[in-house]
Amino acid sequence: HPPKNVILPQEKMNICKQEGAEINFDKIYEQAETKIIFGARGCDIQGIDYLDEVFNGNAHEDIFYKARRDKTTIIANACYHPGASCFCTSMGGNPTDADSADVIIRDVGKEGYVWESKNEKGQALTVRIADLLEEKEVQLPELLPFSRNVDYVGVAEKLKDMFDHPLWEKYSEPCKTCGVCIYSCPVCYCYDIQVGKWNDEGYHFHCFDSCIYRKNVMDSEKNPRQAAMERFRNRFIHKLQFYPERYGKPLCTGCGRCIVVCPSGASIATIITEIKGND
Repeated sequence: HPPKNVILPQEKMNICKQEGAEINFDKIYEQAETKIIFGARGCDIQGIDYLDEVFNGNAHEDIFYKARRDKTTIIANACYHPGASCFCTSMGGNPTDADSADVIIRDVGKEGYVWESKNEKGQALTVRIADLLEEKEVQLPELLPFSRNVDYVGVAEKLKDMFDHPLWEKYSEPCKTCGVCIYSCPVCYCYDIQVGKWNDEGYHFHCFDSCIYRKNVMDSEKNPRQAAMERFRNRFIHKLQFYPERYGKPLCTGCGRCIVVCPSGASIATIITEIKGND
């Protein structure tokens, strides 16, 4: 699971009670406990950066997200051995030096781990474990080559003329619309707010949602994307065109999780490559 589950969890947001014709909120869960995300890879930290832009940026501030984010310290695990499905560097990531991590650890084999504090949060944590650290010169490993690479440059522009392209039918036909790609993705952030009720007490809770589902946010009878192909297309156009048009980068960190878990073999890397080669 990606670490978005820590700072963007499915959770109860408040408790409310009905008193006559009025509904009063007894408790709002906007206060978060202090947490540490340990060993996050660069692709996942890049994903948290994207979530920060959406939920904690200048245009919008989500109080529940901000409370958790402010109290979360991130310890990154520098990644020198890319997996077969990884392509983070193709999507602008840096697997060995995540800029927004609070601490970076580097596995140097028998020598142990290098601990590098990056900011005030990291320094505060460093002080707490100072008795476990020592000054020592070590040789850092080198990043191994990636077996998978894609060329995203120009894809967002090409997609403007590919809304009705046959590739959407080709790749969406085997899709099960199960949504496993959404839950494994470090940057998919669509959510719904549902209501639960027991006698005169109720609550709102935050839960993940997806454009791949027929009942996405709205009632299925009102969903303008009734066909699975339309929902499949929207997921990839959002990631590769709509989000870049607003934020300047694709909503994909190249972690490769969705490629691994998809039961129908859909691959965002393959789709990017085909879009790139379209004339």
